Amino acid sequence: MTFMVEPARIVRLDGLRKGIYLLPNLLTTFSLFSGFYSIVATFQGNHLNAAIAILVSAFFDASDGKVARLTHTTSRFGVEYDSLADLVAFGVAPAFLIYHWALGPWGRLGWLAAFLFMACGALRLARFNVQFDSVEHKWFTGLPIPGAAAMVASTYLLYNFLGKEVLDSRKFVFLAMAYLLALLMVSTIRYPSFKEVEFIQKKPIRWLALFVLAITFVVWQPEPTFFVGMLTYVCTGPVGAIIRKVKGLREPQEEDLKEIEDAGDVF
Repeated sequence: MTFMVEPARIVRLDGLRKGIYLLPNLLTTFSLFSGFYSIVATFQGNHLNAAIAILVSAFFDASDGKVARLTHTTSRFGVEYDSLADLVAFGVAPAFLIYHWALGPWGRLGWLAAFLFMACGALRLARFNVQFDSVEHKWFTGLPIPGAAAMVASTYLLYNFLGKEVLDSRKFVFLAMAYLLALLMVSTIRYPSFKEVEFIQKKPIRWLALFVLAITFVVWQPEPTFFVGMLTYVCTGPVGAIIRKVKGLREPQEEDLKEIEDAGDVF
């Protein structure tokens, strides 16, 4: 009796042999480093530095995509690397922060909320990678994981600003926030992506006035400003979905998601 052994399949990595774009991937690495530092700071009990590091990571995450589009250096490698970095910076880091800071007293319910936040963030990233070439880039399907992480970080900044005697970490609001953010990430509610905003093109002068006003508020009261800004963004999705439901409008991404929904990959 003879056995036929199929020759091993050789995978050609022609894309990687040509090299990778250094600048956008370097910014992604900075984002990954900030996320890792946030985890270290959380273990050390320095929740303020951990929250700030998450926001810094969000800045680098927004920068790498913008730089890649402006310099025409987008690549599939960059998309995958960015997702892996996002899972650490915006999935693991905020999950550790919110558990160590606020959810610990809730016991099993607390660490399950932190795990659900991280797991739904991973699912959100996986779904984004699957839909990357097929959906409209003006909108995100579900709350972006950087937005959810920035919401956690800005909430701690407000908590630290107001003082522990004002906001007790045992209050139900923090536990509910973790579960709500997790569900929003895997929902089909659309969120604006702001990817189409071009800063190098001519804009009306009112845009400059708005940016100056925003910077003024950030410098004056950074903690409440970051919190209000992130809370507003998180609420735009459900509020917009309710308005479209009342007006009888169809969600614009339904046709794009049909094939994936049939496969059971969209929640």
